[in-house]
Amino acid sequence: MLKLPVSRIIRNIEEEIPFHALAEDHSFQVKIDHYAPYLCGAVHDGHQFRSSLAGYCLHSEYERWYEEDPCTRQMVASHPMVISGCDSRFEYDLNRPPELAIYKDAWGKLLWKDPLPEEEKKISLEKHRAFYNVTRALVTKTEELYGKALVFDMHSYNWKRWQREVPTWNLGTANIDNKRFGRIAESWRELLGRMDLPGDLRSTSRINDTFQGNGYFLKFITENFDNTLVLATEIAKIYCDELTGEIYGEVVDTVTRQLDEFIPLQSKIFQETSL
Repeated sequence: MLKLPVSRIIRNIEEEIPFHALAEDHSFQVKIDHYAPYLCGAVHDGHQFRSSLAGYCLHSEYERWYEEDPCTRQMVASHPMVISGCDSRFEYDLNRPPELAIYKDAWGKLLWKDPLPEEEKKISLEKHRAFYNVTRALVTKTEELYGKALVFDMHSYNWKRWQREVPTWNLGTANIDNKRFGRIAESWRELLGRMDLPGDLRSTSRINDTFQGNGYFLKFITENFDNTLVLATEIAKIYCDELTGEIYGEVVDTVTRQLDEFIPLQSKIFQETSL
């Protein structure tokens, strides 16, 4: 995979050049096999944690992993356009606006033993800014080529922390234009509910049940592009052991294989729908 400066990544997109690239600082990666009417994003897939921050952090590697979204990039990696974070959300959270992207505490526990130096914050926030400059370029190009764009915003969540029955798939729609896009969201929910999972796992799907789609990735795109729909899609972590970190490869492979079918189908439905 190429390592490219952000300026070159953006220029490739503007010139419609297919490429696979890691940002020079290794903070995110972009894969474009060809320019398509839809884009997959996995902003919380990353687990990297900058070594200069390690001495400040009170959370263990496992505690960080527990709140990340492992395998979400893998589940959509075969699709033609994918952008994903490589750094842990504990360094900076790509699904929060810049002013809130660096946590002070996380899930009820203080994150840093000492205040972070401003220079360390500056490095992290520059990575955040670069990711969104590339996101803007990707969506701009997709709307330019196809008139509209569909973005699959992939996440996962820890279902065992809920003290009630929760869905396999949660679709957050609180911040999309539901008058225009509500039927598209419902069709995506219905498709996800049809997924055939291994063993006795059952695929259920609901809208705004556990999360409402309040992330910055969705909001940034929605606020800046009139003809792009972001589907904030969360899978319960049925594909791993939340307590040990063991990944269930058969489940990941099954989800990946069916998303290979479902995502292009949903994109076709979106493209055929008048906005």
